Amino acid sequence: MRGLLLLFALLAAGSAQAQFDYRLQPRQIAADTWLLEGSTDNFAESNGGNIVNTAFIVTAEGVLVIDSGPSKRYGEAMRQAIAGVTDKPLYKVLLTHHHPDHVLGNQAFAGVPIAALAGTRELLSQQGNAMAENMYRLVGDWMRGTEVVLPDETVEPGVQDIGGHRLRLLALSGHTGADLAILDESTGVLFAGDLVFYQRALTTPNSPGLEIWQADLETLQKLPWRLIVPGHGPLASDAAPFAQMHDYLGWLDGLLRGAAGRGEDMNEVIRAPIPERFAAVSLSRYELIRSVSHLYPRYETQVLRRIDRRE
Repeated sequence: MRGLLLLFALLAAGSAQAQFDYRLQPRQIAADTWLLEGSTDNFAESNGGNIVNTAFIVTAEGVLVIDSGPSKRYGEAMRQAIAGVTDKPLYKVLLTHHHPDHVLGNQAFAGVPIAALAGTRELLSQQGNAMAENMYRLVGDWMRGTEVVLPDETVEPGVQDIGGHRLRLLALSGHTGADLAILDESTGVLFAGDLVFYQRALTTPNSPGLEIWQADLETLQKLPWRLIVPGHGPLASDAAPFAQMHDYLGWLDGLLRGAAGRGEDMNEVIRAPIPERFAAVSLSRYELIRSVSHLYPRYETQVLRRIDRRE
């Protein structure tokens, strides 16, 4: 009987491991460069929070990892996926920003330098635990054992040569206030982080302003890129992601500005029709509702200030 109980326990443990398998499939997109592409869905137990694009570059000095994913389990799966491609050691993890789907895999990279902009570290320190708790609610046991690990190195903007890859690091701010974009000048791959969403509606919880985001996009678009890796959505070899982002941000800004000028309340704004050209963009209605809650009070305040000045 004791043997049967042990057998059942082992089978149950194996079943649980299979249930929480991210099944990451690295795809080579350029020389030495591999993409792990997530879905464009929302966080759910069905996907374990794997809605993000992460990547790694195999350099002569070791493997450079770009974002660690949404959970400790994801980070561990990412390390296994990297080991299936190369036996080179891990060199460093670069974090594009502090949002949970990009950084909660940090635990799996113990002993590896983890680097981010100073603002990213500060935001993760302030918001990380609350974001992790929310992820537990959204995706359940996929998050088991996950804790916030802060970066231990500060990224400075500029150019770095790492193992034969010339990386241009840009400190921008439109998405969260501290957003790292990485252009590998050796391959032309632009890792845009969440400054670029493609075929998936953008998120705005920490954006300092849509006009700042638009300016960041213009900066990125002028770079000598050949491929764009968005934070969310499919890889692109043309400017379609930039065009969609500019269009969507312009529409969102106009919607909020116009509604504030007319004195509409949030409930009216969230029911605004979404243009047909964004019909195929995943989660457009859901993210509109969230963006109104994040941004609309600022637009209302701007209108009130103009009225005050007239008086």
